[in-house]
Amino acid sequence: MDVNGNILSVKDLKTYFETEDGTVKAVDGISFDLKRGETLGIVGESGSGKSVTNLSIIRLIPEPPGKIVSGEIVFNGEDIRTLSIEELRKIRGKRIAMIFQDPMTSLNPFMRISKQLMEMTRLHLGYSKDQAYEHAVKMLETVGIPDARSRVDSYPHEFSGGMRQRVMIAMALSCEPELLIADEPTTALDVTIQAQILELIKTLKQKTGTSVILITHDLGVVAGMTNHIIVMYAGKVFEQSPTRELFKCPGNPYTKGLLRSVPDPAHEEGKALYQIPGLPPDVAHLPPGCPFAPRCERAEEICHREFPPFVQINAEHFSLCHFAEEVYADSCRERDEREQQKQTT
Repeated sequence: MDVNGNILSVKDLKTYFETEDGTVKAVDGISFDLKRGETLGIVGESGSGKSVTNLSIIRLIPEPPGKIVSGEIVFNGEDIRTLSIEELRKIRGKRIAMIFQDPMTSLNPFMRISKQLMEMTRLHLGYSKDQAYEHAVKMLETVGIPDARSRVDSYPHEFSGGMRQRVMIAMALSCEPELLIADEPTTALDVTIQAQILELIKTLKQKTGTSVILITHDLGVVAGMTNHIIVMYAGKVFEQSPTRELFKCPGNPYTKGLLRSVPDPAHEEGKALYQIPGLPPDVAHLPPGCPFAPRCERAEEICHREFPPFVQINAEHFSLCHFAEEVYADSCRERDEREQQKQTT
């Protein structure tokens, strides 16, 4: 067991894909720790490497074309990269569970919900058929599906998108895992269902003490859900910080851009919503220097020439930027000005 209380420690993880266009460095040397009982948010635009990071953690990268090139994935003192397939199967689903992005493609359309839920507990907990069936009903009730006993034998297409997502959560939590990875659990759901799903994960985490990794492109989603946040861009960690501090004083221009892109109820009518200029880079052909430099409003000549250092702003706050401390100071000054303005109005 980790002496620092970490359930998961990822060190210098690199996952590459060989394609016709060259080597795609989907995850390129990222490191982070997750403490027991805490929730870590991983945010960033599409293609930043969030999902590949978490598929790497449970070694679900398709080989070929993908490959975990190097790094350590230490879960409860064991390096997952060194485990055999048989040892991995004992961990997946039981000790580490994942809620996948699209429940319709994750659930088998030809199998009843009951059978898919029962498979988990019979395999990992040794339940009898009757025990597994009763547990399946109980889990559907736990995730808030009404009249669970009569719905448990339905097929996935008979459930709405929100209900299917609840089934995925029920399946993931069936064996009370130590670590739950939720990959965009609210994508394509309406706002009301989104709030219910997030509240459900939060409540179940409090009951079971499960550690959670929440992957999303929406900073608003992680604000009230996480203890720490990692901001990813082009396969790298661009900023790492306690959640509250990151929202108050971001230390990276990319994070500031993401925060400015979140719709604000107090947004001035008629004024266009902010969006980060340009498009994410092709990770098979990254520009020299900082990957974000071509889109960055703060970029200077050095940014286009030299790769930035990972700067420690304070004890738990890090930023991949040549001007991290200046960006952080500007963010804190802007925050103070906003608070002063609120007090005077």
